[in-house]
Amino acid sequence: MRHLLIFPIAAVLTLMLALGAMADSSSRVYGKITTVDDDVFEGLIRWDKNEGSWVDVLNGNKELRRHDRSKRTKYRDRERSIELFGITIARTGGASISWGNAAQSGMRFGHLASLEVIDDDAALLTLKSGETVELDGGSSDIGTGVREIIIEDLDEGEIELVWDDIERIDFMQGEGSLVSNLGERLYGTLTTRRGDEYTGYVCWDIDELFTRDILDGDLKGHRRKIRFGKIQSIERYSSSGATVTLNNGDELLLRGTNDVDDDNSGIIISDVGFGQVIVYWDEFDRLDFHKEPEPVRYDHFDGGHPLRGTVFTEDGESYEGTIRWDDDEEYSWELLDGNYRDVEFDIEFGLIKEIAKKSYRSSIITVWDGRTFRLRGSNDVDEDNKGIFITISDGEEIEVDWEDFERVEFVRK
Repeated sequence: MRHLLIFPIAAVLTLMLALGAMADSSSRVYGKITTVDDDVFEGLIRWDKNEGSWVDVLNGNKELRRHDRSKRTKYRDRERSIELFGITIARTGGASISWGNAAQSGMRFGHLASLEVIDDDAALLTLKSGETVELDGGSSDIGTGVREIIIEDLDEGEIELVWDDIERIDFMQGEGSLVSNLGERLYGTLTTRRGDEYTGYVCWDIDELFTRDILDGDLKGHRRKIRFGKIQSIERYSSSGATVTLNNGDELLLRGTNDVDDDNSGIIISDVGFGQVIVYWDEFDRLDFHKEPEPVRYDHFDGGHPLRGTVFTEDGESYEGTIRWDDDEEYSWELLDGNYRDVEFDIEFGLIKEIAKKSYRSSIITVWDGRTFRLRGSNDVDEDNKGIFITISDGEEIEVDWEDFERVEFVRK
């Protein structure tokens, strides 16, 4: 004889309200995937294992645009060349040295309207602004090297696809009430060994994103597998171990896997206020998980616009107009990269208020919320910069080399 378990209606409603208060999936990447076989799936999307929210970055190589040099004026006429064993291998006026026709690029998923697969290693991206950008290779985000693409279809449940399955993806805002089989997106505050703090969406070991993902490690000769949703904090113990504190207060010293030692690939914190950082094990101290204050929705992102501002030279000259930074970044969705105290930064240009040259090897970046970062180790912020180009009101393009550059103040849209 079967026994039916019947819940009072009031109890069911209370449970549903409690579940709704616990999670809001509005920050999750959501869209409609059309396959090469004309199947259509719609739902929450996990991309390449380590992207699942609108703030996460889709990386690739961007083909550089060709620019009309006929109206270009150099701020100062110089010519430099690079020689190897007495042979000139690159030459230019000033610092604008051309090495090829592609550059590393990326954008946060929230700027995307659609993605169309055009080759085994390339995609055509249409942004909310209507601009189109072709990205190829350069990371595991684009092409057949993508580790997995999971969509939680509203009707059929969890479906795993590969790059060659996909014809097109149309992105849109999903309902915040959707419940994901993967759990909630991880969120927390990371503290470095120097005491710097970064708060935002978490990707652990450039792999684990959600509360149902697993952290594993060895404890007293036994392998422990712990869902991230049960973890309160992770603290670096040494190069070979970490102390994991569970929500119930238990502390476990785990070793022996790349989740908890210096083989960790890095911890990504995606901060809506500037972009993202990647912190590696030697600089990592502690991560405390907590709830996101409010979801960062799809409509938070505008699809980008041309960079505008005023460039100041060390001689006191200034030029106002549209800006192309390092001869390749010219839109607000693009990313400035550099290193700060052994932490890798990707800062969205639309969130930058000012870039000021500190020396030949570094710059101070000020974002609109007031935070400043001294970055180095990238041609975006040091003497390897390929030039700052300003198109002024009469259409003339002014080129300012790094040695002449003092600072740029961007206009906020």
